[in-house]
Amino acid sequence: MINAFSSGFALGLSFILAIGAQNAFVLKQGLRRSNVFAICLTCAVSDAALIAAGVAGFGWLATTIPEALILVKWAGAAFLFVYGAMSLRAAINGGEALKAEGSTSTLAGALLTCLALTWLNPHVYLDTLLLIGSISSQYDDRWAFGTGAALASFVFFFSLGYGARLLAPMFEKPIAWRVLDLMICAVMWAIAVKLVLY
Repeated sequence: MINAFSSGFALGLSFILAIGAQNAFVLKQGLRRSNVFAICLTCAVSDAALIAAGVAGFGWLATTIPEALILVKWAGAAFLFVYGAMSLRAAINGGEALKAEGSTSTLAGALLTCLALTWLNPHVYLDTLLLIGSISSQYDDRWAFGTGAALASFVFFFSLGYGARLLAPMFEKPIAWRVLDLMICAVMWAIAVKLVLY
């Protein structure tokens, strides 16, 4: 059980460490200190639900109904392109509303963005439903493996969201926000292009 749990934790962490649209959003919200707990919880619970579905054996959906993944792919690419364009505009405009504290973004708006970045990303289905789901079947206690992978998501997102405030002094300068927005734009557009070409 311990071996399955630690293996799941290590695998889950390795999948989630790469910078992506979801991680960039959590980082930005953490820097703004805006809705951090709700955003981190939403990301972690979403991952846990997908991992549970994968471990339970629902990975067959992707192979049985490939049209579902195609729809998600195009919707995700469109969303990422628009979100990248918004980040580019914020970088060009100087990000007047992008202060480390006192962000004007609403909780509902932040949660909708977070959910879109999570559930419209086909890679999250590949990582959680298919890969983690299929690898879990190699363990006698696949639920311990899945629990480890899900815990990795909770540890990562809450560390990223609340750890971002350690970088806050660097982001007191407007140029830092511009650079971050440009980086987020580049990440969003790169992932969008990758989704379209995938």
